[in-house]
Amino acid sequence: MTHAQNVFIRVHTDAGFYGVGECSAFPMIVGETQDTCLVMARDFAKLWIGRDALDIAARLQQLNDFAAGNTTIKSAFDMALYDIAAKNAGLPLYKFLDGKRRPVETDITIGIAEPEAMADKALEFQVLGAHILKVKLGKGAVEDVERIKQIRSVVGDEMKIRVDANQGWSFDAAVFTLQSLGEYDIEFCEQPMRTWHDDRLPELMQLSPVKIMADESVYNHHDARKQIKTHSCDYINIKLAKSGGLFEAMKIHDVAAENGIACMMGGMLESRIALSAKLHFVYACPNIRFYDMDTCMLGHKVDPCVGGVTYDGYLLDIDDKVGIGADADEGFLKDCELIEIS
Repeated sequence: MTHAQNVFIRVHTDAGFYGVGECSAFPMIVGETQDTCLVMARDFAKLWIGRDALDIAARLQQLNDFAAGNTTIKSAFDMALYDIAAKNAGLPLYKFLDGKRRPVETDITIGIAEPEAMADKALEFQVLGAHILKVKLGKGAVEDVERIKQIRSVVGDEMKIRVDANQGWSFDAAVFTLQSLGEYDIEFCEQPMRTWHDDRLPELMQLSPVKIMADESVYNHHDARKQIKTHSCDYINIKLAKSGGLFEAMKIHDVAAENGIACMMGGMLESRIALSAKLHFVYACPNIRFYDMDTCMLGHKVDPCVGGVTYDGYLLDIDDKVGIGADADEGFLKDCELIEIS
């Protein structure tokens, strides 16, 4: 990938303040692009004119009644509502959600490449103080095993390694790879197969020595319920761009918590604006126990955010400002396309 396809919105209220939201389109996963998000955003904005911004459930139902899917752009509108609600209450978002601060240490991602190059990158991250590696796989079972073998050999036994196949394996390849990775102490594997093989996940769970985390197989709490009831996953990865925002993400979290299935906070290519909302969400959701929140450390050439999340090494923190506590830099916005609906 060469660029992020992000959309930033502000929802203004008659109380004199606005809420901010951001989303990051990832067409190969969610099927949305920056352009589709902008088109839908025009229609969504018109629906909310003159409506009560504090009735979050009703406002989101309006969007869902108007159009199915489009969860990426819906997540930006959802985020703006929560920012408004917390600002109206005079609270940081996590306190508005009855959350509590806790240490949050992100993993750091190693993109897929030749085994030697990936091992070199793993060692580089270890020297920089990382404790958790997320390793991208899914481009050939035999090569994937070699990738992990070389990474584990250079970082030793102390470092946590989790892998993400991004739906890259067939069932047989998944069985071979996961059984071969059993000796390398892998924390879990995200989304080993395409979602149309979900019916084979219970069988894979029985054959794999590595725990399985559902990602693309879970967009909403109904998906989560089905995965859990069929014993198809050990963990669930929550992403706002999949769920349509915090409102549905909390439902996923709660269904998982009720069934003893721990969750991870993940994401697409959001900036620190949306990352700030995600950290507040983590503080409010104790069953989120894994953190894949490294995008802003890896990919963005420009930081468009004022305020918001800060990194101390691989630890995330945020000030107790009201709302999300982040906004877009006005200088950055001057070079962006602007659409106003009023």
